[in-house]
Amino acid sequence: MENINRSAELMFLKIKKLPFVLFGDKIKAKKEQFRDMRMALRQARIPMSYEMYLSNAVFYSVVTGLFGAILGLIIAYVIVAIVGLPDRITHLTFTQETAWLLQYKTISISIFIVLFMGGLFGMVTYLLFLVYPGFRAGERKGDIDKNLPYAVTYLYALSRGGMNLIEIFRSLSRCSSTYGEVSKEIDVIVRDMDYFGNDLRTALQNICDSTPSSNFRDLMHNLLTVIDSGGDIPTYFRDKSEQYLVRAKVDQKGFLETLGLVAESYVTAFVAGPLFMIILGVMMSVMGSGTDMMIYAIIYAVIPVGSMIFVVMVNIITPGNTGEAPLLPTQSHVGEIIVPETEEKPTFLGFIKSRNSLKFNEMIRDPLKPLREKPILALAVSFPITLLYLIINIYYGMRSPNFIDYIDDKVVFAIYILIIPLMLFHEYKKRKEDKIQEQIPDFLKKLASTNETGMTLRDSIRLMTRSDIGMSKEIKKINNDIEWGLPVNESLIRFANRFRTHFISRSVNLLTKANESSGDIGEVLNVAARDVAAEQELKTERKTNMFIYVVIIYISFMVFVGIIYIISTTFLTEMVKAGEKMAVGSSSGAVPLSLNREKLNMYNRIFFHGALIQGLSSGLIAGVMGEGNALSGLKHSVIMMTIGYLLFTLFVL
Repeated sequence: MENINRSAELMFLKIKKLPFVLFGDKIKAKKEQFRDMRMALRQARIPMSYEMYLSNAVFYSVVTGLFGAILGLIIAYVIVAIVGLPDRITHLTFTQETAWLLQYKTISISIFIVLFMGGLFGMVTYLLFLVYPGFRAGERKGDIDKNLPYAVTYLYALSRGGMNLIEIFRSLSRCSSTYGEVSKEIDVIVRDMDYFGNDLRTALQNICDSTPSSNFRDLMHNLLTVIDSGGDIPTYFRDKSEQYLVRAKVDQKGFLETLGLVAESYVTAFVAGPLFMIILGVMMSVMGSGTDMMIYAIIYAVIPVGSMIFVVMVNIITPGNTGEAPLLPTQSHVGEIIVPETEEKPTFLGFIKSRNSLKFNEMIRDPLKPLREKPILALAVSFPITLLYLIINIYYGMRSPNFIDYIDDKVVFAIYILIIPLMLFHEYKKRKEDKIQEQIPDFLKKLASTNETGMTLRDSIRLMTRSDIGMSKEIKKINNDIEWGLPVNESLIRFANRFRTHFISRSVNLLTKANESSGDIGEVLNVAARDVAAEQELKTERKTNMFIYVVIIYISFMVFVGIIYIISTTFLTEMVKAGEKMAVGSSSGAVPLSLNREKLNMYNRIFFHGALIQGLSSGLIAGVMGEGNALSGLKHSVIMMTIGYLLFTLFVL
């Protein structure tokens, strides 16, 4: 069996190499025509020559083309043999000379479907291969530009501490978990020197030719000029760091203006617009000149889908790192315990047993700790409960004479059961992180001031355990780790890994690397404090400026709910009464309205659903607008849904 698998694998590799054998030389001869492809492959860091890449594109295009042809053959069989062809397919006119084609109509259509599906699959695959390098290079460019200001601060801090430039590059190249694609670009410089024997100047010139980011190219090109002129490298990195800080504030202003435009567009397109279309649809349906399909489509499809598109769009255009930061690498760990064959063996065995039961005991004492650390895990608890709750209520609801009225409230309560635990744990974690992040600049400044007096970092941390600042509890944890024998850097890394925010991880990574290179880290601490304070200022500015748009979303939701409430309780109710009077006096020749009590209840139910869906969607939009996170919008969703639910439950339904 293994020999068969091995033979099949070798056969596949030979088939895969066949396009390169057939087209490799021809592609290589047209080297200038594929200049953009070669550059895109280099910028995307795809480890493959352009002729091999295009040969693979041909190979996989042929494979998917054959798959498409087989699929087309199946479709042709279904259409021709099972469904059957109509007598007249098109409006084409055949002359006497071409009329014979009608005799082979079945075969001609089948061949056309097979060729069309095969060509479509093959062409799409080939185009995707051509587009992918440029798309990947564009993604890398965005990631480089996003992390470049923080990487420049890192370069300045280490160069200010007296570290050699090449060693600084080596250090930064090992920080890909913190600085992303910038570290990978620096790693290209390091590998160019280590494996190809180039000097620093040549390596910098090469990276300027191959990087997808114009900002990174400008940084390296100007660094090359500083090196050639014998300028001061730390001063250059300091100036660049300040330049990027100013640019970040300008970009933030432009981003906030764009975000304001997006908020206004959302209110217009998915609050005011649907409200107008709902009113129009109701009027047309009441007058008998339309159907309710438009109302259903707007409430159950347009509003939720459109809102999700806006959430994704805001997340895409939001600058800066989002999500959970990767764990910083640690060096110290407790390995396997070797039990010696001595009279102290029972003591060691007892220690092993205690260590193995430690996590279990900790879970028993604090079962909610995993949920506080990772709020998304709350869904693992709330989702099964919600599903069980729905199944039970659906079972009992089937016995109810009016299933829709019975199950509506239960669905609302199920949504609450699902999202409220996630909301609570997310808000708890976020408030805790925000409180710590607000104290980080002061923490770094105090460390810098004590370090400048000649104290070591270890002594500075011990001294700060006596201070009364917002993160004193975390400082005590760091000091406890040090007292128990962990190095200072390991203790700081453990602190960063407890929170796993990009904000804290960058600061700790900068601090630990500087501490490794030099004990005199006072200036590095000041730089880190300035960088963190600037980022915190930008974050606060966004929250302040976006608060008005969160208020606007609340107002627009209240207007939406208020108008459909008025339509339900006033306009449609009066229309029903008028329709009943017209029905009584129908002998006079008046045309009765197509609205009765049953249909009024249906509209009230649809409007009730619309208020809930609009509340849930608007809350998520408010979260991404104000705080850059959809989960932060769950609290707004709960508030808005509760307003809509109480309004319709108490006064309409």
